[in-house]
Amino acid sequence: MTQPRITPSQVEVAEARRTTLPNGIGLYTLASDDFEVLRISFVFRAGSALQQAPFSASAAANLLSEGSRDMTAHQIAEQLDYYGSWYDVNVDRDYAYINFATLSKFFDPTLAVAEQILLCPAFPEEELRTYAAKRRQRLAVERAKIDVKAREAFARALFGERHPYGVSSHEEAYDSLTRDDVAGFYRRFYTAENCFVVCSGRIGDHELKAVAELAGRIPRGAAEAPPAFPAPETTHTAFVEYPGAVQSSLRIGRLLFPRTHPDFLGMQVVATALGGYFGSRLMQNLREEHGYTYGVVSAMVNFEREGYFAIAAQVGADVTQEALREIYAEIERLGAEPMPEAELELVKNMMTGEMMRILDGPFGIADVTIENILCGCDNTVIGSNIRRIREMTPAGVQQLARKYLRREDLVTVVAGTDLCLNEERHGWVVSKYVPFVPHECKCKDAL
Repeated sequence: MTQPRITPSQVEVAEARRTTLPNGIGLYTLASDDFEVLRISFVFRAGSALQQAPFSASAAANLLSEGSRDMTAHQIAEQLDYYGSWYDVNVDRDYAYINFATLSKFFDPTLAVAEQILLCPAFPEEELRTYAAKRRQRLAVERAKIDVKAREAFARALFGERHPYGVSSHEEAYDSLTRDDVAGFYRRFYTAENCFVVCSGRIGDHELKAVAELAGRIPRGAAEAPPAFPAPETTHTAFVEYPGAVQSSLRIGRLLFPRTHPDFLGMQVVATALGGYFGSRLMQNLREEHGYTYGVVSAMVNFEREGYFAIAAQVGADVTQEALREIYAEIERLGAEPMPEAELELVKNMMTGEMMRILDGPFGIADVTIENILCGCDNTVIGSNIRRIREMTPAGVQQLARKYLRREDLVTVVAGTDLCLNEERHGWVVSKYVPFVPHECKCKDAL
């Protein structure tokens, strides 16, 4: 008996209303009166790939609320807490996302704090030094984890150590980070030319006018061309020695293309089939059948200028070779045999169901709207993407796997003990790692 489809074949999502402010900023609004809340998201092209001083991009974003022209860091935090308002900062390779969420009745005082954070940050020297010390310690502790070692080595293997998407700075660079570095990054990139704003939730005329007034005061900056990135320099195999590790951390993948490429969505289907949900092929093989791992995941990753496919897992050190062989075998099987219709239908349901979950509420729609704006699309692309997912065939999946996942094109990174690959390390790029000791960092050679 055929099971009824439980996910829709098409979806219509409200289009964001766009207003261009006098300083050139695009203000996008997604009005919804269902709840008495609203969120304002300021998106700046101010990611780590643009920084000249290591860690200045993340420091600029995270120190925005640590003191302003008229308020101390304590006063800012106390004011946001008093009104139950939510403030969040996120920085990736390309962009910084500054979010404020508030109950409608506390909109005005929350926006007043947002003004101090966005337009008047002071970047106090004392707060910078405290921040840098904490972040240095946190990064050193994180880099003691085998999974972090594999992740950073995978980025270097994909892009090369000189590429902004592949660089990993020494945590000691926090010691030389100056207020001029942070303030200079802020002045250069937190400008109208590098910004757009998305406002979602209960938005009336008063709220719209107030947000537009605030965003309209973000200053224009000097016109400059996007910085040139070097061509990626890919290393196909890399091994990071981690003495005493009981597990190996694996990364397998390859450089492909960003989300604007016509095959990106199809490769998302391929990635989901391999390791994008609990019943995926890699989960059934590595976890259910062989017991090599607790979990494995595969996905397409999208940056502004590049995109890549990746598989990640942690396996027992003594079964590293076996796990790699099974991963390669599943990749090859996807290109060698057409996927059963029932399995592909499940993958389609998983992908469209996840999309429906994300779109449940104005804030989720705002997140998708931001991603679409960054990719040069509007929200009509959501319905188009669901239709394209529904139209995927076993032959289409097989063709994409054959085209983009050939064994010779894959990058493989293993972090683990020096015995986990036995004698099969010929041709691998090997780097050594000495575990972190508190107050005495010995991992300088790892980067």
